[in-house]
Amino acid sequence: MSRPRLVHRLQSDCAAYLAGLIDGEGTVTLTRLHRYGNRRLVVSISNCELAILEHVRNGIGAGKITSKKTYREHHARSFTYQISSRQALQLLVQVVGFMKSYKAERARLALLEYLRVTPRNGHYRPEVAVARRNFEARLLAIVPRLAS
Repeated sequence: MSRPRLVHRLQSDCAAYLAGLIDGEGTVTLTRLHRYGNRRLVVSISNCELAILEHVRNGIGAGKITSKKTYREHHARSFTYQISSRQALQLLVQVVGFMKSYKAERARLALLEYLRVTPRNGHYRPEVAVARRNFEARLLAIVPRLAS
């Protein structure tokens, strides 16, 4: 089995640019690969310009780009860059200081707790499983605030 790629060390201007893309066009969330599987940390950015996402992937040195299905002829093709689990953490630690939206709060929580509640072997002791469910609920409860 091959080792996962390490995320490149980013210059501060690149980290700030990526933070803006994540704040504006991206997500910091927990998703399931399979219906009954555990959720994993995912950072994604969606955009209609493939060149931007290729620049992101090349700058980070890890992750993947997928194309989204269009259902109507007048819809533009769109793409999503995605990085997950420990690689996502490696990215977040470099960009979180530049993030401004509610996604920054999600990123900080993930950086603080994700590794503690995610055993590498996938076997959750009962107390870790409870902590994991609590972490998931708290992260997913962080949503955009309405302007007052």
